[in-house]
Amino acid sequence: MSDTGDTITITGNVATPPELKQTPAGVAIVTFRVASGQRRYSREAGGWTDAGTNWYTVSLFRTLAEHAHRSLQKGDRVILTGRLRLREWDNGTRRGTAIEIDVDAIGHDLRWGTTTFQKDSRAATTDTSQTWSTAPAGDVWAAPGVDGAHEPGEGEEVAKPVLVAVGSGDDRAGVDAETPF
Repeated sequence: MSDTGDTITITGNVATPPELKQTPAGVAIVTFRVASGQRRYSREAGGWTDAGTNWYTVSLFRTLAEHAHRSLQKGDRVILTGRLRLREWDNGTRRGTAIEIDVDAIGHDLRWGTTTFQKDSRAATTDTSQTWSTAPAGDVWAAPGVDGAHEPGEGEEVAKPVLVAVGSGDDRAGVDAETPF
């Protein structure tokens, strides 16, 4: 398998049911196929025409894999980004190149519908030392903890954002690329 090192972002439809597997080390992996239809503007036709479909095998690892398995199903429209990998194959009668993507991020394509996000309680951190104010009912763009009506006074402490690292940064760490599933 060759790694092109390139990051790719695509939109497409989940074409096969997401399949959850585990390595012998217990690492969760989800794989499925994505069909990404291409459209081009044709001057001759005076509009947009179909220009074929690209097929990708996508792999997701660890927590992202678990979340995707619970969230995605065949037919869902998604947008994803990840690292492009090319794999040569030979089944004895035919040869070819498989295009695979190790996914870094994925979500539903909201151009085609709506979804509801539910934060994973395992990834959440709790800080009971701060009290958060709520935004006024009509202000859907207000940030949590900012009500706009209150400026901190002298000697009053201002809440500072906290960055929490979750995971190792490389979800494929410890995954052998040649491990059969």
